[in-house]
Amino acid sequence: MEGGGTFSGMVNGTQIDGKILQTFQKNFVQVQNILDQNRLLINEINQNHESRIPDNLSRNVGLIRELNNNIRRVVDLYADLSTSFTKSMDVSSEADSSGALKSGLKRIRPA
Repeated sequence: MEGGGTFSGMVNGTQIDGKILQTFQKNFVQVQNILDQNRLLINEINQNHESRIPDNLSRNVGLIRELNNNIRRVVDLYADLSTSFTKSMDVSSEADSSGALKSGLKRIRPA
């Protein structure tokens, strides 16, 4: 996706507008960034633990708190994604007989 353009995709024969997909992508990028940060935190925690240096072990308390907060953020982001996805699929199931959908979703009919 370049230049801030919009894009669309298909889910179960329903076209989802670009704004919804951009929101999903943004949340997945946030999750990946947090998971990458967690990997670094875990490596540092392990190194500090193996060193058995008192200052390093004390530092682990803060690092573990940061890790726990990051895990909570990931859980919240996935919960938001799940809610958004469920709402977008609920809207698609409310299609009228003409195939029109509310809220920017469009039913794609086979030719």
